[in-house]
Amino acid sequence: MKEFAYSYAKALRKIIVPANDIAGFIGNGHFMRDGLHGIEEAVALSQEYSFPEAVYMMNKVSEDFLVRPMGIFQLMDYVGIDVMQFIMNVMNPYMENENLHSEIIDQFMEFGIKGGQMSSGAQKDGFLKYEKGRPVAAFDLKTKEYVAFDSFAAKCDAALGALPEGFIPWNKAVRSRKNEEVFGTFFGNMKTMDTLGAQLALKYGARSNEIGKALVSDGVAANNEDVNTVMLTGFFHAFGPINNYFK
Repeated sequence: MKEFAYSYAKALRKIIVPANDIAGFIGNGHFMRDGLHGIEEAVALSQEYSFPEAVYMMNKVSEDFLVRPMGIFQLMDYVGIDVMQFIMNVMNPYMENENLHSEIIDQFMEFGIKGGQMSSGAQKDGFLKYEKGRPVAAFDLKTKEYVAFDSFAAKCDAALGALPEGFIPWNKAVRSRKNEEVFGTFFGNMKTMDTLGAQLALKYGARSNEIGKALVSDGVAANNEDVNTVMLTGFFHAFGPINNYFK
């Protein structure tokens, strides 16, 4: 996992940081908004749960329920919270009808918590704390300390509920030759569930779809296929954001 995560982060930085070609614009356009959605949902959840619990839950939803290689908060840590802030600061002045900005990211930067990687490839702490390349705790904005997953994971997992029938992990999903059938069944089953995890995932998937379509309608991408190709090959998603799973 550690070797994959490091190579994943390097690949992402190639497509995200330069942003000087169409793939970079598409990647930035989707990832920034996708990350903001994860943060906003965590903030909403923190009305009922602690911030570390909310971050853990949204990270799990975006990884397991959406069958991604890692959750959104882990991904933002790997790319770098400072990189997220920098790109949004560059993009935001050109956005007429939306605000690409996060006060949560600003707070983490004020605390000096930037994520990213050390020269050795080891993961720096960000939204999450890492041991041997794996997330083990989440940062609490109130106490300014990391809270171990072990202290609340069982509670949060129970609140989210079980994964839908037909789930396969990301590493198997990307090797499957029947993805459309597999995901059609998986997300079809998800739509029949009224659990918190299912509802958050369906909302997240629908938002990702909306972001992808907006990139096309705004002229950032030429067509749906371009958006999906960037997210499949650059971000290693198991399925493109523009799909029929969340209708």
